[in-house]
Amino acid sequence: MKTILCYGDSNTWGYNPATMERFSIAERWTGVLAQELGAAYRVVEEGLNGRTTVWDDPIEGHKNGKEYLIPCLESHKPIDLVTILLGTNDLKTRFSVSAYDIAMSAGVLVEIAQKSATGPNNRAPQVLLMSPPVVGKLSDYAEMFDDAQAKSAMFAKYYAQVARQYGCHFLDTAQIVVSSDLDGIHWEASEHRKLGQAVAARVKELFRE
Repeated sequence: MKTILCYGDSNTWGYNPATMERFSIAERWTGVLAQELGAAYRVVEEGLNGRTTVWDDPIEGHKNGKEYLIPCLESHKPIDLVTILLGTNDLKTRFSVSAYDIAMSAGVLVEIAQKSATGPNNRAPQVLLMSPPVVGKLSDYAEMFDDAQAKSAMFAKYYAQVARQYGCHFLDTAQIVVSSDLDGIHWEASEHRKLGQAVAARVKELFRE
């Protein structure tokens, strides 16, 4: 059985923009992924609302993805593949970070995973770096995410560069997912299904290689 660890933020957690609660397991993209992959795979959900790549959040606290990554990897090893889908929360005005720096911060997480001994036979797991989709029409989050749309439009370019730099796999989710107009940040169930199916197809390709 292959183990896939999905490391992300509220969209991996399954935040529903309509109800502000959590989608069911079957609706979340990670649940769709598990269903598509079948019994030969174990999908571990590691989504946290507000999680950043490497930044300490002075308001929400306990959101630094870098700080929790090693304990998370160690908890679930041996891991065959880690998917990293983070960066949207780094767009918050309080961090004042460019799209380039956000991508480089995601690269820090890639490097941590690649230097870990949390894969099979104490080797490193494979890594699939996923650039977040473009931020949509903002409503309640408009002030919190000022200028986020323009920055997020640059994610695919810079994340692809980071993936090449570290020699990991890459997926541009902006080609698959559209952020909901309900809040501009989160995804509706239809988008979760699309991403889960797309990641499943990619995972099957990776393990045929």
